[in-house]
Amino acid sequence: MPPNTPLSESATGTSAATPARAVIEARKASVIYPSVDAPVHALQEIDLTIKEGEFVSLIGPSGCGKTTLLRVIADLEPISSGTVLVNGVTPHDARLARAYGYVFQAPALFPWRTVLANVMLPLQIQGREPEAARAIAREQLARVDLQNFENKYPWQLSGGMQQRVSIARAMAFAPRILMMDEPFGALDEITRDNLNEQLQQLWLRERRTVVFVTHSIAEAVYLSTRIVVMSPRPGRIVKVIESTLPDERHLGLRDTPEFMQLAHEVREALADGHH
Repeated sequence: MPPNTPLSESATGTSAATPARAVIEARKASVIYPSVDAPVHALQEIDLTIKEGEFVSLIGPSGCGKTTLLRVIADLEPISSGTVLVNGVTPHDARLARAYGYVFQAPALFPWRTVLANVMLPLQIQGREPEAARAIAREQLARVDLQNFENKYPWQLSGGMQQRVSIARAMAFAPRILMMDEPFGALDEITRDNLNEQLQQLWLRERRTVVFVTHSIAEAVYLSTRIVVMSPRPGRIVKVIESTLPDERHLGLRDTPEFMQLAHEVREALADGHH
């Protein structure tokens, strides 16, 4: 398939005004893991608000609690103290309401199920009728430009294509929040750049709220409307950086002074976090 085929068509015109409704709110959220010798402080008093339609990246050194914070929001980890709300309810209630989709670091596809069957799986678990589940799954595969691969198996696809299947599966039940835990971290640079561009176009068109974990400064700057910089353990928020880039982006922006300035600001905040 062509290397620059988009996930979906890019929106045209100017962006809408920044929405005011908070969909994710963390207040003094801390996570402490018990240990035989000394407890591990993974997150320390996180205060963060994410508004509807934002693309927020969490960036920091390995072990700083980025994934832990994402998992807390997704009800995959409990907090030790503080509060976290998703759409005004607890993460547990938000998960039961199917408020979000989650894309893991690895595609986590079942090798014995076809691409179409993998995307249908969450819909089948929800009890959707087979024909309805099949139609929705085909629609989502078309959005990630994999409509011609629905009868293939995961092992017949490249790593980038497998991640697109994972994204299609996460969007199958139409969540307004998409949580992504370093989904492109294991891919080669060319494939990663291509998927960054396609994901940005998908966000531009649909304006879902995205919470994205990454180690890459360039990826965070390219994709995000806001970048949350975290410190080494115990994970704290060092700085929240508002993007000054236009909503509609292309990879050529990475060579502009504005992009380089944002990347420099993120790099300085990461360095400050170590002190």
